[in-house]
Amino acid sequence: MPDLSTVVALPPRRIEVAIQVEDGARLAADLREHVPDVAVEAARRIEEELPEFVRPHDPRYAKALILSVEYAIGHFLDLVADPETTSSDVARFWRDIGSGEAREGRTLESWQAAIRIGAGVAVQRLTEHVERLGYRASAADIANTANAVFGYLNQLATIVAEGHADAAARAAGAQHDRRRRLLDQLLRRPAVKDLRDLAREASWPLPRTVAAVALREDGPDSHRPTLPADVLLGLHLTEPCLIVPDPDGPGRARMLEQQLDGWIAAVGPTVEVTEAAKSLRWARQALAAGELGMIDNSGLIIAERHMPIIVMMRERELVERVINRRLAPLFSVRPAQRYRLAVTLLTSLECGFNATEVAGRLHLHAQTVRYRLRQLEELFGDGGYATEDRLELHMALKAWVALNTEPLPQGELRCG
Repeated sequence: MPDLSTVVALPPRRIEVAIQVEDGARLAADLREHVPDVAVEAARRIEEELPEFVRPHDPRYAKALILSVEYAIGHFLDLVADPETTSSDVARFWRDIGSGEAREGRTLESWQAAIRIGAGVAVQRLTEHVERLGYRASAADIANTANAVFGYLNQLATIVAEGHADAAARAAGAQHDRRRRLLDQLLRRPAVKDLRDLAREASWPLPRTVAAVALREDGPDSHRPTLPADVLLGLHLTEPCLIVPDPDGPGRARMLEQQLDGWIAAVGPTVEVTEAAKSLRWARQALAAGELGMIDNSGLIIAERHMPIIVMMRERELVERVINRRLAPLFSVRPAQRYRLAVTLLTSLECGFNATEVAGRLHLHAQTVRYRLRQLEELFGDGGYATEDRLELHMALKAWVALNTEPLPQGELRCG
């Protein structure tokens, strides 16, 4: 990703006026003494029509508005007098205006409206002065002059917009860097006092709780997710992630589900803000299980809903040893039958061996469930799976089914 905090300066811009005036130098000199009064009137009109330009607590702003209008009119007259007049200082001034608007968080709509108002006043008053001075001006001359004024102001507006975009890009780049540093600090298990300054600099209200989201791109069509401004992005990391504040708030899970299209994503548990690293560790373990096919990863993976698999997969070798010992009777039947029996036994354990409930879970006839349970009794012996170590059996079955997913016959749903 390009570093937006480094913005290449634009080359000096030449400003031109699309008008040729006979004896333009003399006309400009005659009009120049009227410029301050025209600027004051234009500024007053702007303040009347655009209240956002009125700042009674800051008289310097009103003075700066008048000077800006005067500067623009004066430079226009300079170009009328001499089309080769340099524009570098003027361009720098208006770029700074645009930068200042961006730094104060304002858009350019109001400023552009102010330009139109000021231009209207300037054209009207300067035309009146031209007539009083005895210059002959036809309707076509006045129209050409008005077009030249608005063409000139369009050039200023472009320069202001460039300054605004430049400053906005710099601010976005700096904000991006501050949020990266904040995210990196969150993943180091910091104390709250170590986060306060970083969070304030990053304009990130420090939440009480967060959840981490572990991410993997789901193919070449993955795109940068569009997420709320309060979600911290860790897409620069080798293992991409997000930090979501107040994750249990309304609509947060749905928002992630919708905006992470093109990504495989797992959400870690909600934790205190200083424990974000823990949430991310669990999220990454859930994501890894999803990539192995042990957890359905077609939607957003909620790590806490798959705690047994995540915990067991941390000790894969031990789990496999328990599976080989505890489920040994199942391995004596053919694979397709083995999987159906394992799913039936797992569901029966979870349903208290209620054949009707098991049948409903698996979309089978209750008689089919009872037949399978008799098969399981033959394999495991009387009470072979109704002992005090039923938890061990349940975990072993859960892990084996997750590790050995096989297609089930038409109409039979998968368990767990």
